[in-house]
This record gives sequence, structure tokens and C-alpha cells, in this order.
Amino acid sequence: GIVMFVLYAVGVLSAITVAFVLKRTVTKGAPQPLLMELPTYKLPDLRDFFSNLSARAWAFIRRAGTIIFYVSVILWFLTSYPAGSNDIRHTYAGMIGSLIEPILKPIGFNLEIAIALVPGMAAREVAVGALGTVYAVQGGGGDVGLTEALQHAWSLPTALAFLAWYVFAPQCLASLAVARRETNSWRWTTFIVAYLFTLAYLAAGATYWIARASGL
Repeated sequence: GIVMFVLYAVGVLSAITVAFVLKRTVTKGAPQPLLMELPTYKLPDLRDFFSNLSARAWAFIRRAGTIIFYVSVILWFLTSYPAGSNDIRHTYAGMIGSLIEPILKPIGFNLEIAIALVPGMAAREVAVGALGTVYAVQGGGGDVGLTEALQHAWSLPTALAFLAWYVFAPQCLASLAVARRETNSWRWTTFIVAYLFTLAYLAAGATYWIARASGL
């Protein structure tokens, strides 16, 4: 609970700080007026509230579950072939992850994390499922759960760096599509992607090295 609160607090404070900096640098200019007619405020009807809540929750679970399922199947194939590869580095997924592993190694990320981050760019909820698939394939399909696998494979600084990464990394491809539609510019969309990944990298790196220096 404390970790989640800290992550949300860091995210909110970082958003305020970035908005303050961008307003005075990249997006510097005259304020643009915004006129919006607001509806009258009313107390929500509890029946409608819970009906909408359950509908949206089910829609999210169905969408996320479908994405996770298909990505997990694809990732299982990529981590299992070519057949006979005992080392994940020699699989298709390992070959892809090896391309970005040297970039992520200074911030404490290993090959398995590098592999999981690739499908995680489509939707961040996929990252955990991707990690489960990667470690399950590496473990030969044993009974070891993801929690136990991560405890053996990750140090505490790496785990904290992974959480810090997802505080700043882009949410998903859908959010970038919305940004492209709202800005009507590929230039601004590219800028958003670049600065979010830069912030994620710096935050993860700072978290990793501070945690190591603290003896965690």
C-alpha cells in the first residue's frame, strides 16, 4: 500500500513539475482561452453509478484479458522457438530483447525485462503477463510461480527501478493515438514518446543506483 501511494504521489508531482517546465520552455506562448459549458451539479444516483462502474470494469477486464491472452500466446511462441534452444537468448524473443538489453543494463534491467518491455509498450498491463510467460518458459514449465521466480532473479533495486519505469513510461499505444488525434501532429506525438521514455529511463536509473548505494 505504501509503495503504491508513493508511486502515485511521484507521478502526480512529476506531472506538475513537467507541466511547469514545458509551459515555460517548449510550449511557451500566450495563454489560450478555453470556454466550456458545464452541466448543473447533481448528486449521483447510486444505482446508475454502480451500473456504469461494473460495465466499465467488465469492459476493461475483457479488453485487457484479450490483449494479455493473445500477447502471451505470441510471446510463448517467440520464447520457445527455434526448437531445441535451451538458452532464451537463442530464441526469437531473446534475439529481439538482446537488441535493447545493452541500453537497459545500466539501469539494472536484465534480458527478461527487456523482452517483457517490448509487448508492454502496447499496453502496460501486458508486461506482467509477459514476464510470467518468459520465466515460465525459462523454468521449463515448472511449478514455480512468478513471485518466486522474480525473488530469485531480481534484486530489490531492480524491482524498484522497474516500478519507477512504469511511473513515467507511455501508457499504451491507444493513449499515443489519442495524443496524435488531439495534437494533429506526428511531431508532438514523437516528442511525447521521446520525453516520456527519457523520464522513465532516468527515473529507473536514479532509483536503481540510489537503492544500490543505500545497500538495499
